[in-house]
Amino acid sequence: MTTLFNEERHLEEMSTIDGGGVNLTFIDLLSWEDIIIPKILSTLTLKDLFTLRCCSHSAKRLAEGALEKLLEIDFAGNNSSNVHLTFKVLGEHCKRLENLQLARCHWMTDELLLPILAKNKHLKIVNLNECINITPLALQPIIIECKDLRVLKLSKCQWLTTGAVDALTLHQSNLEEFDISHCAAIGERCLIIFFRKLNKLNILSLANTLSVTDQVLIQIAKYCRALEHINLVGCSAITDYGIQTLTRSCLQLKSLMVQRCDLVTERSLGPLRGKLHIDRPPAAEMQLQLYDLRHLVNHIFLQV
Repeated sequence: MTTLFNEERHLEEMSTIDGGGVNLTFIDLLSWEDIIIPKILSTLTLKDLFTLRCCSHSAKRLAEGALEKLLEIDFAGNNSSNVHLTFKVLGEHCKRLENLQLARCHWMTDELLLPILAKNKHLKIVNLNECINITPLALQPIIIECKDLRVLKLSKCQWLTTGAVDALTLHQSNLEEFDISHCAAIGERCLIIFFRKLNKLNILSLANTLSVTDQVLIQIAKYCRALEHINLVGCSAITDYGIQTLTRSCLQLKSLMVQRCDLVTERSLGPLRGKLHIDRPPAAEMQLQLYDLRHLVNHIFLQV
């Protein structure tokens, strides 16, 4: 036991240098900005950084220096206990975020979100899908101050209002991906005006947004020519006319999602098959699948 203690003491002495009566460790000798943070701490997970933060005063400063340089936070689906306390610490230190993933974080509130938005004005990706306990107030700094924003996801955010989308129209014209699926409060007029500015849009999800009509699709066709993927699942008001107008103008379209769009038929979908992905099989194939399903069910009952 004594030998082991002596070896540990010897290693400790070897790792320090006397600098004018002050013991300097390797943490003091190496450059934090040039070596420790970018070369070592950048390889650690967020959990590792918080563990390091608890070790000593120097380690705490180091970890917080690393947090300041974080480019991404991904808490998507994380609803564990006390996670809000972790996020509060991040709100105090993170200053260079570009990617903020908070989908399905039911604990998220304006009080928690606003401090981190105030310090990170270069966000490019913001995912707030299913963040049900925030309000349009939290969107204000994203809309007005995040000039580099390219991706905004707000699926199932029932708090999203027409006013918030109108503000987006005024301040954000460089969006490449936009998701407002299941947002019931957004009106047709609001969407018609909004899409007039989004000529860089590549990916769009409007699933189960009942205010999406043929008139909205006409605006998308006219102004969003770079569109590659569009999700219109459950948009029951659209018809073949809207789909035809959209696909004639958006020549880069690669996928079209139209499940549960009952007014969209093979008249518009048929000519597109083989040219792009459509999530709904042809009518004849659907009939065959139904026949196979009925046959399977009857076979099971006969076996019983």
